[in-house]
Amino acid sequence: MENVSRQREPRELVAAVRERIRGVARLGVAFSGGADSSVLLAIALRELGPDRVVALLGVSPSLAARERAAAHEVAHTLGASVVEIETHEGDDPDYRRNGPDRCFFCKQELFRRIDDEVADRYGLTAIAYGENADDTLRPDRPGSEAARRHAVLAPLAAAGLTKADVRAVGRLLRVPSADKPAAPCLASRVPHLREVTPEVLGQIERAEDALHDLGYAVLRVRHHGTLARVELGDEELQRATADEGEQAAVIAAVRSAGFAEVEIDPRGLQSGANTLAALRAAAR
Repeated sequence: MENVSRQREPRELVAAVRERIRGVARLGVAFSGGADSSVLLAIALRELGPDRVVALLGVSPSLAARERAAAHEVAHTLGASVVEIETHEGDDPDYRRNGPDRCFFCKQELFRRIDDEVADRYGLTAIAYGENADDTLRPDRPGSEAARRHAVLAPLAAAGLTKADVRAVGRLLRVPSADKPAAPCLASRVPHLREVTPEVLGQIERAEDALHDLGYAVLRVRHHGTLARVELGDEELQRATADEGEQAAVIAAVRSAGFAEVEIDPRGLQSGANTLAALRAAAR
């Protein structure tokens, strides 16, 4: 990863990333529609051209239909072709077990299918994904090990782009998802060591869709069996708890997905809470 001692302008950051993919004959970008992979895709299109770049979208029950549609919209706006890859991480008992390393098995499945089924078919000579420099410092990203094993490039991290840098570049390049809040997969809402199943993921998706329909955007519905714990962004938490009528509407929306009990977490959104808690427990 590039060591930088001064703040670089977004155009410098773009040039640094372009340098790391220059010369790739045909690149596949593991793509989710989020800020990181979208910015990487936008830069790749500028460096290599649309005929030499393919966006690779993994599709499984852990990807919400809303996120799948949004990813296609972003790719279309950027002018990229999308190849959907059906993944079956749910068939892996290690993934279903849902330990702190769950993301490893998910990414392993995606990259294995790219290697086995997609790379030759589309003439891809390299695969890249949207890890940034901040991600490399986090202890809760086991998916990076799967990327390393499959020799997947991480041009953003290699060029030293932080999350703030990525968003600044995205705004420069007019990437639609430049300021999109993080939207991890549905399985991230299930506490570790509680089994991940299609039924559980479907229930979470229905609950979150119901909240989106009420106008909420930054949210997680954590699945605790019959109990749902709703986490909201700061402004949205204030809205949801400002009066009893709004709070009742939020609770009713989540109950419509089949939860018997619903709690609104007063702490707000706790990104990565499940994995970090498990890692801390293991360290004790």
